[in-house]
Amino acid sequence: MVTRKIKVVVNGAYGKMGRTAIQGILQDQEVKLVGAVGKTRGIGLDAGEVAGSTGTGVIIEDDLNACLQRVKPQVVVDFTNPTVVKDNIRKILHYGAHAVVGTTGLTSDDIPLLLEWSQGAGKNILVAPNFALGAVLMLELARKAARFFPAVEIIEAHNPLKADAPSGTAINTAEIIRSVQSTDNIVGDAPCLEKISGVRGGELGGIRIHSVRLPGFVAHQQIIFGGLGQTLTLRHDSISRESFIPGILLGIKKIGEIPGVTYGFDKLLDL
Repeated sequence: MVTRKIKVVVNGAYGKMGRTAIQGILQDQEVKLVGAVGKTRGIGLDAGEVAGSTGTGVIIEDDLNACLQRVKPQVVVDFTNPTVVKDNIRKILHYGAHAVVGTTGLTSDDIPLLLEWSQGAGKNILVAPNFALGAVLMLELARKAARFFPAVEIIEAHNPLKADAPSGTAINTAEIIRSVQSTDNIVGDAPCLEKISGVRGGELGGIRIHSVRLPGFVAHQQIIFGGLGQTLTLRHDSISRESFIPGILLGIKKIGEIPGVTYGFDKLLDL
């Protein structure tokens, strides 16, 4: 019995994560790369060669609308930019494809609007701040720890080319922790004079987030819980972007089975 491969377009194909996604797709027998879209870089180049593989005949182009209309994919993987990701999702749904979104910048506050679009188009959306299995397990452990440790701060580190700060994973972490913490137990900061403005980091719902941007980093996060006479640190490190490939492929294969909008890669796992 011949199984039809899932037809996939990668949007943001020349970026680091776009190339990683293409690399994974080309190695998997259940999916097929049928299109690749970029903004300015890599236009006219073979997507397979750009990803470090052999030529595929799929050329990176700069018009998402034209690509989707021509190749009619079942799934579009989006690794682009926070400023355009919502517009990309609307286009993806309009042309009848499911959206697997790894672009950061979307939060749980965006879900109602995305759900409206999803229901209107009859197509599904997966928003995954992080596709690494270890990062997902870190968030699940943080969910448990937050019930017992009322004080917490987050430190995340990425390469200097990352388009936004804090990372989507850090925002998702803070949202998860706040969702299980009792408001009465949240420990706030004592008055503190910042000798350098911003030195205490940013704040989301009372949780401090610190962003580091340095060469050599890929994707790293620490969640530090503080309690009476003790601390608990959860840490995850993506040493290379290959750590994201299994999650991206799982998202591509599962998105057709999960109606509506799914926020967080953990929803695809039996945790």
